[in-house]
Amino acid sequence: MTIFVDMDEVIADTYGEHIRRYNRKFGASLTREQCMGGEVWQQVPEHRDQLWQHYYEPGFFRNLDPIPYSREVLQALSGKYEVYVASAAMQFPNSLIEKHQWLDEHFPFINWRNRILCGDKHILRGDVLIDDRSHNLESFQGRSILFTSPHNIHTTGFERAEDWQQVGELLL
Repeated sequence: MTIFVDMDEVIADTYGEHIRRYNRKFGASLTREQCMGGEVWQQVPEHRDQLWQHYYEPGFFRNLDPIPYSREVLQALSGKYEVYVASAAMQFPNSLIEKHQWLDEHFPFINWRNRILCGDKHILRGDVLIDDRSHNLESFQGRSILFTSPHNIHTTGFERAEDWQQVGELLL
């Protein structure tokens, strides 16, 4: 079986990093719970441009926290199946190298040959795609699993995994 796994908001906590950077910059106390049902910037639309700039800051993609249990479950899946990390990495100047470095640090068992850092995921062909963005799942021809993130809690129409422990239950 071939499994594709997205990075941002699936194994790497970009959402939490946006909140941390916003709070530090503005002396705020925004929480993940306050953002449920949307993007971080939607809670503070007057700061949308500043939040968007996080993607361009050196170190943004390199310093993300791994999503809890993603490492353990992906390592177990890698022992049974062909696992690829597939992430959009072409839009922001630093993301390609920083995502590669981040994977080296946190997921060294995912060989560089099993990393697809691309512009669009419609080219993926395999058995399973785990992603937090429904538009990536819509064109996938295999089993689509929507990984829960604050921005997609109201999205329906896909099999859903709330966390990595549930991914393990679904696929191991």
